[in-house]
Amino acid sequence: MPLLAGAEPYRHAGSEVAVLLCHGFTGSPQSLRPWAEHLAAHGLTVSLPLLPGHGTRWQDLRITGWQDWYAEVDRELRVLRERCATVFVAGLSMGGALALRLAARHGDAVAGVMVVNPANKVHGLAAHALPVLRHLVPSTKGIASDIAKPSGTELGYDRVPLHAAHSLRAFFRLVDRELPRVTQPLLLLRSPQDHVVPPADSARILSRVSSTDVTEILLEQSYHVATLDHDADRILAESTAFIGRLAPGSGEEPSLRREPAPGKEGTTAGG
Repeated sequence: MPLLAGAEPYRHAGSEVAVLLCHGFTGSPQSLRPWAEHLAAHGLTVSLPLLPGHGTRWQDLRITGWQDWYAEVDRELRVLRERCATVFVAGLSMGGALALRLAARHGDAVAGVMVVNPANKVHGLAAHALPVLRHLVPSTKGIASDIAKPSGTELGYDRVPLHAAHSLRAFFRLVDRELPRVTQPLLLLRSPQDHVVPPADSARILSRVSSTDVTEILLEQSYHVATLDHDADRILAESTAFIGRLAPGSGEEPSLRREPAPGKEGTTAGG
């Protein structure tokens, strides 16, 4: 099947500092494209892959599972590690869970983790019925475009295939067990008003990880897809500052560098 316009993966070759971005369940790289382009504009190497079964039609997602989605980002991380000295991982929703598992399994190969409204559980009464229900009902209503901004639109499926949802549920359980292995610095940005992932998911993640360098930011004006919402600029600024703190000098745009005054050390504007 041909890709939906706007669902294409995004890659940019930049500095020795890289960021791997993971999109969400039933979504596409479109939801993280502004974030990826912002990081690239700051000179970073960026990889934003398209997860298997996504970006075409929901029926294609039905025949994939968490092993396929995780294998894609795991492969991308290994490629980045071969090319770059420092690699950060980031993600939205299910992409946040993918990023956290990468951190748990790759240890020091991941310098830091940035997640936006990360998911930790499939919620709702029907979740427990998924093992049986998926054989009776092919799909349910979609979850895309939970955005407060009137002009905001997420490129995602209008249906959720239950076979894939069942696999997602198993993946969340797996990641939850591995969260104590996450020790890297963590930036977690969440929306108090999120109609897809409740605040309990972020609270659970924060209580389970072993990271000691943890920053939690509230995105008061946004819903679930905050990367395309009113707080998008806040996400860009906070993530750039997070990377700059952990990898000094990595997020500098040449056009923003100021010449040092005579007798003083150089300073850098921007974030």
